[in-house]
Amino acid sequence: MNDFRKLSDRVFASPQIAPEDIAAAKGAGVTLIVNNRPDGEDPGAPQGGEIAATAHSAGLDYRAIPIGHSGFSEAQVAEMVEALDGAGGKVLAYCRSGTRSTFLWALAQARTGAATPEEIAAAAREAGYDVSPIRPMIDMLAAR
Repeated sequence: MNDFRKLSDRVFASPQIAPEDIAAAKGAGVTLIVNNRPDGEDPGAPQGGEIAATAHSAGLDYRAIPIGHSGFSEAQVAEMVEALDGAGGKVLAYCRSGTRSTFLWALAQARTGAATPEEIAAAAREAGYDVSPIRPMIDMLAAR
């Protein structure tokens, strides 16, 4: 059973997905799956290669932008901006709980000016995520 949480009209965040969630993602209009979970973080969870293979066999694009527990880098934010800009449809980003995916989406939104910090925080809150731990980063990127 999937737990795709709507962050925007084009982006969903989700806790760890399984290969059987790919069909539901495709049915929701997803064309790109972004994996924000490093392989090996939980050896019992489906690893990136398995999700990538299932996504590709379903005709979906797949991209890995792993976010470890050390935090976010400018390069990872840039990769997420590129992934979102290049997606031909909706995007499903996932990690263990969906929090890192939401944070990365929020930072990408702030960096591009696609939404104000308040709009970003409200969208995340509506999806069940709290971006207050990274709010200073959101504000800094939005001010650029």
